[in-house]
Amino acid sequence: MANKKLSINDIAKHLNISKSTVSLVINGKASERRISKDLQKKVLDYVKDVGFQPHHLAQSLATGRSNSIGLVVENIADSFFGPIAMMIENLAKNHGFRVMYSSTLGDPQTANEIINFFRRSQLDGYIIAPTIGIDKIVQEMVAEKIPIVLFDRDPIAGVHFVGTNNKEATIEACTHIFTQGFRNIGFVTLDSSQSQMSDRLEGYKIAAHNFKIKPVVTHISFEKEKKLKKKQIQAFLEKNKTLDAVIFSTNYLCMIGLEVINELNKKISQDLAVVSFDDHEAFNLVSPSITAIQQPLEELSKHIIELLIRQIQYPAETATSHITLASRLKIRKSSEK
Repeated sequence: MANKKLSINDIAKHLNISKSTVSLVINGKASERRISKDLQKKVLDYVKDVGFQPHHLAQSLATGRSNSIGLVVENIADSFFGPIAMMIENLAKNHGFRVMYSSTLGDPQTANEIINFFRRSQLDGYIIAPTIGIDKIVQEMVAEKIPIVLFDRDPIAGVHFVGTNNKEATIEACTHIFTQGFRNIGFVTLDSSQSQMSDRLEGYKIAAHNFKIKPVVTHISFEKEKKLKKKQIQAFLEKNKTLDAVIFSTNYLCMIGLEVINELNKKISQDLAVVSFDDHEAFNLVSPSITAIQQPLEELSKHIIELLIRQIQYPAETATSHITLASRLKIRKSSEK
């Protein structure tokens, strides 16, 4: 047989039967349509001989299921979203689902385009770390009873959500630094209105109020290149020379901050205590090691998949879940006096 890509129409012509019969046999619906066992065997044997692979979309239209899940995140290369994507993919595979994923880079238009593309692909469910501006399309999907779980940021009323205690975890980190004897604590965060960033900033401000210290905050642009972020962090540290501690609201801001601190010839823990929200594998390798707030990635992934699979299996259920998991402060040398 030549390497020509065969279609259902080609198979039907070769076997001298209808296209609908071929489609029913391939998609496991032959018995319910009373297609004889002999004809089923004839079709399946020929399909096996020619190595026919049914088109994914055509198969999903025929069966009503694609056994595929869409995962939409801000940046799949990020050290937070990357590991979660892998965990979700492995968990989904255990339930017989494949995962298709894409990155929004924080752009609402891109997010809407990705979701609409996935919807045309007849996916069975969606896992989304929402960016601002997608409330409408998410509500449309909920109204159409499409299984969906949001995670990490910006929960939407009436939609399943899994997140962590960003505010409380930041307060715990500030409390740890304060009890170590540091009194001038700065906060480096993204210029973002996303809920997880807002909660982390609020946690810092609450702690500063409780300890009667002056909040010192800088907002770093999300869109700017690394070298511009680096300049902003450097300007912040040079302007606020009395700071003896700094908390970074993301691990990649902390990684940039560590470069700046080194170039300014400051010694971590001696001149400047450092804490990062979100751990990073490098934080335990540098000297001194970096204290970090660890989000429970495995537990997050497990709850996300369980909520989504339940919606797929029991579409009549209407109750929604809002799950908040506790992060853990991993204390290392960078925050010890």
